[in-house]
Amino acid sequence: MFRHNDDVKLLFIDKWMEIEPSLRVGFTTKNGGVSRGDFSTNNLGLHVSDNPQDVLTNRNVLSSHLTIPLEKWIAGEQVHKNSVQIVDFKDAGKGSTSVDSALKEIDGLITNSKGILCTAFFADCVPLYFFDPVTGYIGIAHAGWKGTVGKIAEEMVRNFKELGSKLDDLFVAIGPCISKDNYEVDEYVKDQIQEEYRTQVLTPLGNKHYLLDLKQLNVEILVQSGVFRSNIDITNYCTFRDKELFFSHRRDNGKTGRMLGFIGYSR
Repeated sequence: MFRHNDDVKLLFIDKWMEIEPSLRVGFTTKNGGVSRGDFSTNNLGLHVSDNPQDVLTNRNVLSSHLTIPLEKWIAGEQVHKNSVQIVDFKDAGKGSTSVDSALKEIDGLITNSKGILCTAFFADCVPLYFFDPVTGYIGIAHAGWKGTVGKIAEEMVRNFKELGSKLDDLFVAIGPCISKDNYEVDEYVKDQIQEEYRTQVLTPLGNKHYLLDLKQLNVEILVQSGVFRSNIDITNYCTFRDKELFFSHRRDNGKTGRMLGFIGYSR
């Protein structure tokens, strides 16, 4: 589903871009930038302790590849909750060059405006992408375990429905994140997961610890929200395991960069 482009160090959702050639949708890797040290080389996050000018250089390089200028990017604050905002041209530039200008307490973005880019930042959390080729609405959500159990996926679907999307037209893709084999959680996290999903997404390890499948948990919530299972694609990439491609907050003990998930129309 996510094609790796070696020339520009990006992953694209080709099947969606074939449906709509002006669509730009994908995920960055940690390669191809100018950041140094723990953030080597393509850190896109301004909220970590990287050199801000290096981050902006990395963002500008990406903007050239996507043909959507940095001043047209939009980012939410990402507070691990389930708030979603519909955005348009009036929001262009928010979060693009500073953390302070990001949309406050927002983890999900939806638009149908041309020429702007909805973005979100990741280093193990789940990127959720949405595309309705009939209405033209697109979206991206940041779903860590808190946002996932808070059902940001359901909240995104609810917003698409309110905007006129029919569920059989709505495509969803689950991007690179930490995989079940590498995501051990404790009893506290287990207790936050709705009981109806636990047997499908948790594997007991003993001593009140579990392996949690965040990808599958989002699938369960999406299907429960009415999305057709056949319309949901899941990447096999793991941010923890695939260390040559991705930053990982857990693997790198919190001292690491961020990949960027993006979706927008170039015109």
